[in-house]
Amino acid sequence: MGEKRSRSFYVLAAFFGAYVLFLYGPMIAIYILSFQGPDGGLTFPMNGVSLVWFGKVFSGSGIVDIGAAFKRSLELGLVVMVLTVVLSVSAGMAFRKSFRGATFLFYVAIASLIMPSIITSLGIALEFRLLDDFIIKSGADNWTTAMGLFTSGLGAHLTWTLPFGLLIMFAIFNRFDGRLEEAARDLGATPWQTFRHVVLPIILPSVVGIGLFGFTLSWDELARSSQAIGSVNTLPLELQGLTTTVTKPDIYALGTLTSGVSFLVIFAALVVILALQARQRRHGSDAGKGMV
Repeated sequence: MGEKRSRSFYVLAAFFGAYVLFLYGPMIAIYILSFQGPDGGLTFPMNGVSLVWFGKVFSGSGIVDIGAAFKRSLELGLVVMVLTVVLSVSAGMAFRKSFRGATFLFYVAIASLIMPSIITSLGIALEFRLLDDFIIKSGADNWTTAMGLFTSGLGAHLTWTLPFGLLIMFAIFNRFDGRLEEAARDLGATPWQTFRHVVLPIILPSVVGIGLFGFTLSWDELARSSQAIGSVNTLPLELQGLTTTVTKPDIYALGTLTSGVSFLVIFAALVVILALQARQRRHGSDAGKGMV
């Protein structure tokens, strides 16, 4: 207990501190600069402290239509979250039993994790352009494009979120005790009742985590949205476009608000997960007392 730490400990601690500062320092600087005074700029030192730049963002003072961009990103993120949860849980249940082509299907499902994001988005955009050409050649003279927020954009985001959801579910079901399901079936439960009352309550914290992944990955997605989103922009795309044109802290205020939504979703998901885990422990304790 009284031994002094070695010199290597302090060297490694300093290295780790420098790494954390390098990783999070720019983000923290942006958060601070977003509270510049009315006459402040994009660099330190700060010229006063105020919320004026947040007001300009919400008023849409010539920067972007923040309300529309925020709504589009929120709607897309929620749809991606729901689909990621449903498809991941369904695939996790399906892969619990072996079937022909399971290995091939698994590698196809997670292949997008190793593919460059820009290549994926370009491929999806090309696919929809070919579909547009086919529809126009079929006689649809007034046809514009099938690309959009909930067509090509949704597909592009799912190529990013689904592999994470699948890997989480595979890990969860790899440790799942199948005897619990057997006990439920022995008591006369149907497959749906077994899933609803036995399987789902146990995996629910992980399902919430998958939903968190789905929303946050979609909310912050940029590369896959750049080519496949269609004629509209999500909030990250608007934010990227402003980096070369805005010369006031509006851009920092917008970035702070975007990050704030991500942190809020993460915090809410963690609260739900902790509540579900506490509920499971409470039920397990009650069941143990009942057996005694």
